[in-house]
Amino acid sequence: MTPRIELFFDVVSPYSYLAVTQIEALAERHGAEVDFKPFFLAGVMKATGNVPPATLPARGKYLFADLNRWAKRYGVPFRFPSSFPAKTITAQRMLVAQRLADAAGVPKLAHALYRAHWGEGGDVAAPERLVALAEGAGLDGEALLAAAGTPEVKAELEALTADAVARGAFGAPTLFVGREMFFGNDRLGLLEDLLESLRAAPTP
Repeated sequence: MTPRIELFFDVVSPYSYLAVTQIEALAERHGAEVDFKPFFLAGVMKATGNVPPATLPARGKYLFADLNRWAKRYGVPFRFPSSFPAKTITAQRMLVAQRLADAAGVPKLAHALYRAHWGEGGDVAAPERLVALAEGAGLDGEALLAAAGTPEVKAELEALTADAVARGAFGAPTLFVGREMFFGNDRLGLLEDLLESLRAAPTP
């Protein structure tokens, strides 16, 4: 049975960006598949009483150095956006709209959004920018933007967010393999250990 990694993410999260740059190669190494699940990080934090790390001065200062270290380790571009924290609700709804239309396109859109926001430090709040990024990823940006405002998409984003919280999520990225939860880009190694143990387990 193919292991499935559920990746809950929000474009506003820099550590989710880092995780997204690595997760597909990690999954491929272990014969796993990745299910990209957009959720609304602000909703998760409100539900769990969590606060953004950048709101604490000492932690915010460390955050900047830590993100640059991880980006250097992974060999990926990183630029802290001047618009941080960005309003990503429309971006997240467009990701959900793509998931409902064709889930295979979600990673394409996620990579495009993350590359623009955290790789280049650009804006991901303006609707016209979101459309352009989606189009650049080979998707129908206008259709996704239109769908983002529908009750169906809004309800689905709320449902994905509530599901993550109900299962123990309190921040982003949150990843699940079955019932096992992993929080943060720096837990990918532990997730990989689990996948290795699953592959080594005898077949019943």
